[in-house]
Amino acid sequence: MIIIPARLASTRFPQKVLADIGGLPMVVRTARQVAHLDNVVVAADDESIIEVCRAHDVKAMLTSTTHKSGTDRINECAQLLDIPDDELVINIQADEPFIEPEVLTLLIDRLNALKAEGRTFVMGSCYNAVNAEAADDPNLVKVVVNAKHDAIYFSRSKIPYNRGGGATYFGHIGIYGFTKKSLHDFCALDDAPVEDIEKLEQLRAIHHGLPISMVKVASTGFGIDTPEDLARAKEIFGVQ
Repeated sequence: MIIIPARLASTRFPQKVLADIGGLPMVVRTARQVAHLDNVVVAADDESIIEVCRAHDVKAMLTSTTHKSGTDRINECAQLLDIPDDELVINIQADEPFIEPEVLTLLIDRLNALKAEGRTFVMGSCYNAVNAEAADDPNLVKVVVNAKHDAIYFSRSKIPYNRGGGATYFGHIGIYGFTKKSLHDFCALDDAPVEDIEKLEQLRAIHHGLPISMVKVASTGFGIDTPEDLARAKEIFGVQ
């Protein structure tokens, strides 16, 4: 099950999920990008998003307006859906119209492997190599992983600090995978102080000693965080 959280009042770019990209709202483009992989549901906080999705034959569910994060939103949606606790739930942000389906396939394969290992907590995400200039951007979240490919830390800062020279930087790709149960367990955790400092909810899992298994992928996609990103997206799609 792929669930796309969609919030109307984005802080940096209000109503961006409904922004037009070549005749389609952003959230619809994102849903269509991955629709052939599995069932897709948009978890929205406003009826206007529901109406737009349904007009384009995208399934959507209305969720609470009080959720602190997109993960809390997809958790509500997952609990309302009639799926088993071990069903995989993939969280894709509504502002990812360029996400490559093969990236999701790699993540799903990793999550299935974690389930086969009998892990009591299943959570995964993706990353790719980025250059030093891109790593300077605080909108691009960086991640450091250990030898088991579990995340050690995520930051908006440029990590690791390049004191010795020759640093390699990895950018986090903001898609997550859980089982329905591990998603519920994650959302039940107390917030972590560092999570609120960095404004990165995935740090909650690390704070509580829970593993986030990371999959290295080759991706050229990008999230749309600003009007400038939207202009870039329209240029790629060949529209104004």
